[in-house]
Amino acid sequence: MRLNTLPRAFKALSAAGLLALTFSSIAHAETAPKEVRLDYAYYSPVSLVLKHFGWLEQALPDSKVSWVFSQGSNRSLEYLNSGGADFGSSASLSAVLARANGSPIKSVYVYSRAEWTALVVAKDSPLKTVEDLKGKKIAATKGTDPYLFTLRALEKAGLKKDDVELLHLQHPDGRTALEKGDVDAWAGLDPHMAASELQAGSRLLYRNKDFNSYGVVSVTESFAKQHPQTIATVIKAYEKARHWAVAHPDEFAKLLADESKLPLDVAKLQLSRTDLSAPALTAKDVTASKAAAPILVSEELVKRGVDVNQVIDQLIDPTFGQASIE
Repeated sequence: MRLNTLPRAFKALSAAGLLALTFSSIAHAETAPKEVRLDYAYYSPVSLVLKHFGWLEQALPDSKVSWVFSQGSNRSLEYLNSGGADFGSSASLSAVLARANGSPIKSVYVYSRAEWTALVVAKDSPLKTVEDLKGKKIAATKGTDPYLFTLRALEKAGLKKDDVELLHLQHPDGRTALEKGDVDAWAGLDPHMAASELQAGSRLLYRNKDFNSYGVVSVTESFAKQHPQTIATVIKAYEKARHWAVAHPDEFAKLLADESKLPLDVAKLQLSRTDLSAPALTAKDVTASKAAAPILVSEELVKRGVDVNQVIDQLIDPTFGQASIE
């Protein structure tokens, strides 16, 4: 073979190889799972839209779509870890915590970027600052964003976890404990936080939007390897729900109110703190998660010796959403 024929020969071989790869991909096309299990949550209002309209059921006609309710990130991540769900909605920092402690998950989509947590006190509370919480009781759901928010707020105020008494109550129970006077403060989560503000006059003692981590949809690594097309389909369905929510704010608020059994003004207050404009995972999200990671180490919430930065690199995977996010 002459030297000047090599490029043409290479091109022919490349084309043949590409064609063979294409046919191979078709031959090994993903088989739709018999069942796809997702969680839905009041703190993830777009998931309520998706469930309500049945768009995922339409997009996955060969699979049974099942839904499970999550009260908080800890429940969502437990479902993923136990096999009770294939897609779980949690705060991003909670997902980091789960992965760092051995749960093999990947975050593939951002369902919202909300200021959904703050430290809350009763309307007649004498407490004015985070420093005033020293020696006080705080209700917080361990493993969730409000819990991690509380630790970061205490650290910023020069306090340690041992300087307060943390009571590990689920979010609705934390609200009840605050309003009954059983605790001095509560690490609130919307819509329960918004409801307590409007219905009981509860006051936000400390807010810090930068200490709120964004909300992510995560899957297990095994599901990601076996069903990448299904993940892309789910993200497209989430996108359809997100676009509907943005285009129909009044109907969106009413749907959230109906599903959560809370008044419309509560739903509107929650949504006023919810940003749906940036669903793609980016390098900025990796940076933000790494900035928050030291609290997990300093509070010994992860196993000793775990490289949390490496965990975050393994956890956040924007590739699934790149072709699906509009």
